[in-house]
Amino acid sequence: MRPRGVRSAAGVALCALGLALVLTGCHGREGGLKSAGPTPTAVGPVRLWPDLPPATNPPIDYGESDTQRVPGIEAPDNDVHAVDAVAVVQAEVRAHPDTHTGTDGLYEQTARAIEACGTAPAACPILRPYYHDLTGNGRDELIVGIRMPDQQVGVRVYLAENGGLTRIMSTVDQVISVELAGRDLILRVGSAGIPGYEYRTAWTWDEQQGSMLPTRDEIVRVKPPGTGPSTVPAPHLVSPTPTPTDGPAPVPPEATP
Repeated sequence: MRPRGVRSAAGVALCALGLALVLTGCHGREGGLKSAGPTPTAVGPVRLWPDLPPATNPPIDYGESDTQRVPGIEAPDNDVHAVDAVAVVQAEVRAHPDTHTGTDGLYEQTARAIEACGTAPAACPILRPYYHDLTGNGRDELIVGIRMPDQQVGVRVYLAENGGLTRIMSTVDQVISVELAGRDLILRVGSAGIPGYEYRTAWTWDEQQGSMLPTRDEIVRVKPPGTGPSTVPAPHLVSPTPTPTDGPAPVPPEATP
């Protein structure tokens, strides 16, 4: 019988010789293994000023002021198609008659024109409503646009629940267009302070807050600077599957402040 240590040493030597032959054969053939060079070292994020104390104030909750029940409006079977978009905005105007700022704010002349939509439809500033499932609950929400002076547009979204309407989004800006992408509502807004650029904000339903929140903001270059004055086209709504009411609200002439 051979000592066990001698047998192990011989086995190791044979394995090493076989491995050397295999590697030599691979490098000697076309298409064999070749080195890709040194692997770059992974660099992780570096935290700057790690000794800064944490913020004591909680982040601003955008959803708190955007949610509001529309008074006096009923939505049978929680169907937004059963309500009149003009009546919805008129109900909000009457609930806040002297509010000119914030999510309920309207220009005084805009509020007067909204009240007169029934008798002067040609001057009605409420744009054609659109319907789309923004919350993922399987039902459409109501999307309303309100034309205002200085090329500004108010965009409001309403959710049908508990037999009525809850406003889950309200914003006013110098809107270029409003687009639907999945369940996101994307606003393209002109940038007065940065010529040649525009802002694009995606508003997305937040289940926890129960409202539409601005989830993504970006500044996009739309034309090289110095190629001419910045112009803002007339605002419009873009929907992949628009479902208008029986008759679209007419587009009024531009209002003046």
